[in-house]
This record gives sequence, C-alpha cells and structure tokens, in this order.
Amino acid sequence: MWRKRRNTRPAFLSSHNQSGKRSGATIVETALVMPIFFMFVFAIIEFGHATMINNVLKNATRTAARWGSATGATTAEVEQYARERMGGAVAPSMVTIQIKDASQFDNGGDAPTSSEDFQAMPDIELEDAEPRQLFMVRASIPYGNVSLIPQPWLGSVLLSGETFTRHE
Repeated sequence: MWRKRRNTRPAFLSSHNQSGKRSGATIVETALVMPIFFMFVFAIIEFGHATMINNVLKNATRTAARWGSATGATTAEVEQYARERMGGAVAPSMVTIQIKDASQFDNGGDAPTSSEDFQAMPDIELEDAEPRQLFMVRASIPYGNVSLIPQPWLGSVLLSGETFTRHE
C-alpha cells in the first residue's frame, strides 16, 4: 500500500547531487573566503609586531634617558645603553638614535611633530648638561626595515619612541 520513499529530504537541502557525488560549492566558497581570512590573520600579526617594536623603542629610550640622567653618563654612553635595551626585538644598528637638547620647551612652545622638527633640535652633550636641563632621547626605525611580511606601501611609516627628561 504505502511505499517507503528512499530520500525524504527535499532536493534543495541535499548535499549530494543526483549521482551521489558532492557538489563543488564548498570548495568554491573555501577558495573565496580563505584568502580574505588569511589576509586578516596576517594583518593582525603584523600590527602586533609593529606595536611590539614601537613599545621596545619607547622602553629603550625611557630607560636610557633615566639612566643617563641619574648617572651623569655621556651622550655616547646613553646611546649605547639605549641600543643594548632593544635586545633581540630589532637590530640596534638599524635604529636611529637622537639625543637632543629640549630646554627650548621649558618656556612653552609646541612639541615637535615631525622627523624634521626633531632633527632641527640642538644636540646636547649630557656630560656638560646643567642640572635640571631638559633633554630628549629618541629612537626611530622605518617600518619597512622590521616588517615580517614585505610591504612596500608601508615602507615610509616611521616607528619611534621618545622620552623627555631632566638631567640630574
């Protein structure tokens, strides 16, 4: 009387075509989604690496400035100390370190905003600095020199850290 049907699912819900083989929809969807997914994953990794390098530069300048201020070290010694603080995170020889006199900001004025502004500040020899004289230690490196994945369009981005402190 009643015949049992072999396939009770509607055809549009079936994951197999009529010959029993899988359709290629899953492969096509994967091929479209995976490149975008990996692009986001690599972007997150690259952004995290750039943030780490930026933090290493800031920490190196902070500790070098504090050490140079408290010990009466020379400018060359503070620069070497900053390079040593960078450890294995970045090749210290690729980093540009500037130690500048920042006493011009004691009476107000705008803080430097560009590399040219930092470069225009006068140099200082910390050994000859007056007590309470403001100075700056700055470390910078182009992003293209430290990126994990070569990215020519971001090569001009500059990662930097600077610290302003007073000589003791």
